[in-house]
Amino acid sequence: MHKNLVIVESPAKAKTIEKFLGKEFKVMSSYGHIRDLNPKEFSIDTKKNYLPKYVVPADKKKLVSELKSEAKQAEQVWLASDEDREGEAISWHLYEVLGLKPENTKRIVFHEITKTAILHAIETPRDINLNLVDAQQARRVLDRIVGFELSPVLWRKVRPALSAGRVQSVAVRLIVEREREINAFVSEAAYRVIANFILPDGSTVLKAELNKRLKTKEEVISLLNQCKTASFQIDDITKKPLKKSPAPPFTTSTLQQEAARKLGYSVSQTMSIAQKLYESGMITYMRTDSVNLSDLALGTSKEEIVNTYGEKYYKFRQYHTKSKGAQEAHEAIRPTYIDRVEAGGSAQEKKLYELIRKRTLASQMADAELEKTTISVSFPGWKDKFQATGEVIVFDGFLQVYRESMDDENEKEQENGLLPAVNLNDILVLDEVKATERFTQRPPRYTEASLVRRLEELGIGRPSTYAPTIQTVQTRGYVVKGDKAGEERNFTVISLRKEKISEAQKSETVGADRNKLMPTDIGIVVNDFLLEYFPNILDYNFTANVEKEFDSIADGEMEWTRVIDNFYKIFHPIVDEAMTSKTDHKVGERELGIDPKSGKPVFVKISRYGPCVQMGQAFPDDKKAPKPAFAALMKDQSIETITLEEALKLFDLPRKVGEFENEEVIAAIGRFGPFIRHNNKFVTIPKELNPYTIKLDEAIELIEKKRIQEEQRFIKSFEEEPELQILNGRFGAYIAYKKSNYKIPKNTDPQKLTYDECMKIIEEAPDKKTTKKKATRKKE
Repeated sequence: MHKNLVIVESPAKAKTIEKFLGKEFKVMSSYGHIRDLNPKEFSIDTKKNYLPKYVVPADKKKLVSELKSEAKQAEQVWLASDEDREGEAISWHLYEVLGLKPENTKRIVFHEITKTAILHAIETPRDINLNLVDAQQARRVLDRIVGFELSPVLWRKVRPALSAGRVQSVAVRLIVEREREINAFVSEAAYRVIANFILPDGSTVLKAELNKRLKTKEEVISLLNQCKTASFQIDDITKKPLKKSPAPPFTTSTLQQEAARKLGYSVSQTMSIAQKLYESGMITYMRTDSVNLSDLALGTSKEEIVNTYGEKYYKFRQYHTKSKGAQEAHEAIRPTYIDRVEAGGSAQEKKLYELIRKRTLASQMADAELEKTTISVSFPGWKDKFQATGEVIVFDGFLQVYRESMDDENEKEQENGLLPAVNLNDILVLDEVKATERFTQRPPRYTEASLVRRLEELGIGRPSTYAPTIQTVQTRGYVVKGDKAGEERNFTVISLRKEKISEAQKSETVGADRNKLMPTDIGIVVNDFLLEYFPNILDYNFTANVEKEFDSIADGEMEWTRVIDNFYKIFHPIVDEAMTSKTDHKVGERELGIDPKSGKPVFVKISRYGPCVQMGQAFPDDKKAPKPAFAALMKDQSIETITLEEALKLFDLPRKVGEFENEEVIAAIGRFGPFIRHNNKFVTIPKELNPYTIKLDEAIELIEKKRIQEEQRFIKSFEEEPELQILNGRFGAYIAYKKSNYKIPKNTDPQKLTYDECMKIIEEAPDKKTTKKKATRKKE
């Protein structure tokens, strides 16, 4: 029997804490929430002041029983879940479900898992903060109301099996609106003019750019003709001292953004790695919107900077959180011990730890001092000037340790190198002038990181919600993260060299994207439907105000049930109205025009299986009426932008490519993209080939390539059991039996395995259900 029982959220956290406490303490994990709203029911009694109906999930009942037993035996129970609202709610649920009593229950909080922090928490316990619990309940109940009541409307009006969420739907709206900005964007051309001048020494080159872009070719020709006989002179040299200050320590959102830019991590990946670092005691709590550093952290940072870089590199900085309602934790994300240069088990953990450590150190370092030099070159007969700009680092300061990255939308073309030594009134000789046609850039698609930043700017969501929000919109199929092929674009380059003007046409690929968030057709249709019928749910200010109301509940200024009641009284009647409304067309359906051959109308719509084109009207009540024809859209097509001509081309499929081995070769498009069908077998058509133009020899090559792959995949079969096979997979040989796969032990030759040996491996394989790791809590 243990005198003290400490309950935390994750087993990794329990393991770390157990090292700091003596034998009189037993540490157990609740594996996140031990109860929640019933997923199969509404679970909110609107007639009883929105009373939530919580249930203990089946997979948690055994754990709850064990926790109850241990709690009864302990003299003191310490609830040590995270210090945010979600953690407070977990402690409250534990208190309720385990039947704990106030006289032997204490709530402790800490934002780092170190011996000092844990012992301090034990010395300064508190009661469960019911205001924080109410704020969490308000979020959970409101999100359940929105999801549970909106989803059936989407099933009826758009497509079955859809769902909606409060914050997720706003995130989708941002992505849809950005995509429409891109589609509507019209690029404007202008010429960027750069000249190379020879300095008086006869060899040194000064590169300078005209301080204005020229809009027409005529202007460029006029300038170049002027340059042929012009005299060029340095008429101004300006030197300005500049200072750059470091960024503040990491919050959840800035860590997610910087890890994406510098390390290529997704938002959820960053949070998963940070969670491991936190639970192993390497960093402070990773869900925070505070930039504050504790006095201890400030002191140890100073010591580390002075010892490593010298006194002149140190500068005391106290950052203050600007975001209204910052409440998740009381300190920025930082290393628990700043003198620990390396931490983490995996390479990913080590990289993220290094990023956090460098950012923390840099935040307490001196400004970088730079000198910016601008050289101005004038010539008679032209009002604009050529300018060369360069920056020199006089003192590197915090740049010695860390330089913040920028998103691609903020990056500009810069030529800020070291400039040659020049003198005022120097006469320069023109070597070459080159005017290159440049185009205004369309708005960039969101990355996960830039979407997090936008949500934060709008006041939507909190540190615990960014990662699950972005994950949810992708899981639901409303948004995809992927690549977009660019388009070829021609541009003109006009040059002057040795008094001769020449013109050349060049090409470039523009608009290509990698790992960007793009709305799917179903995401666009759902967004438009919700905007029409539920504008409040998708209104940015409304969603941000809801977050402020949650903050007010957490501060004890508002009752959570009143907030829910105010919302529900407006929301519920709109749901009823939307459910009963009638429209001429199905939501998302658009008529493209008339097929000139058949005279039938052509529509684009969302079908049960995804976006498609429909030719002909549907008359479900008239059984004798001809049925419309359907064709699936290709992966790079959208119901928003597809034209009548493109839609009609889809009906050219399926297409007979030819014959091979006395069987037809058919090209078509299915639910998973373009494919070849031959002898009742299907072969995917790769991106570089087109089902409309693929030739017979190309199709045969694909068919034979797949046959070779299948032959290489097969290793062995057994007469005793037709369903038992040994196959080759991505990670080596394995046993396939009755739709399940089994690992082959190391140093075993798969070719020599007998039937009995295979069956023994299958029998001794661990049960996948019991070996599946229990996931640590995911914040909603």
